[in-house]
Amino acid sequence: MSETLKNWLYPTLTLVAFVTLWDVSVRWLGVPSYLVPLPGSVAQAFWTVYGNGSILPHLAATATETMLGFAIGSCVALVVGIVVAESRTVERFVFPYVVALQSMPKVALAPLLIVWFGFGLMSKVVLVALICFFPMFVNVVTGLRAARQELVDLYRAFSAARWQILWDVKIPSAAGAIFAGLQVALVLALLGAVVGEFVASQQGLGSLIQASSLSFDVPVMFVCIITLALMGLLASSAVRFAQRRIVFWEGGGRTGGTTINERG
Repeated sequence: MSETLKNWLYPTLTLVAFVTLWDVSVRWLGVPSYLVPLPGSVAQAFWTVYGNGSILPHLAATATETMLGFAIGSCVALVVGIVVAESRTVERFVFPYVVALQSMPKVALAPLLIVWFGFGLMSKVVLVALICFFPMFVNVVTGLRAARQELVDLYRAFSAARWQILWDVKIPSAAGAIFAGLQVALVLALLGAVVGEFVASQQGLGSLIQASSLSFDVPVMFVCIITLALMGLLASSAVRFAQRRIVFWEGGGRTGGTTINERG
């Protein structure tokens, strides 16, 4: 059996087993539908909300908040991480405040961001960017400082400029760590968008989950949760695809360590 077929078949079998266990457990234990609905009810809710398009504006709002915040937070983290990694002086000025910012619970910042930026898109984007910043920043700094020192010394021996060492040696060496940071930041970006929608929003999957909870429409809540999981899976797959194409020298886009397939 080919590896590609295994990669599709095994998760499919796991999904079928999980749904079957879910259905049998709910029926056998007599769990009320307002607590845990049957898989058929969730499938019907999927058909309804996607068929009439009622979920699409919420899906678009969450996706926009996530991607904008992710892009802004990751780009700022990349620039700041490079500056900090290249200058110990800048690190002494900046790093304690970066750590302090990360230590603050982002949920506590959400009401303040709404006061500053309003109930619209901007407050969620800023919240997502703040959440994405730190994991990306740490990976950039760690990756750049893990560059092979003998190769850096060789470039310096040939009087290479500092930017040339950064571009030719340090960034390629840090590419795996940077993409690892992107994957972590992407998952956190989706979380930040939903948290922002929980606090105050008229649109978004988080807002729809809240509205469904008030009306005890549990199947629609399950639809939103599954949709968020699929969004995270697709986004993470896109990052891994880009990593395999860009960081080709690391053998299939590995970010260091042992992969799941290698462990068996």
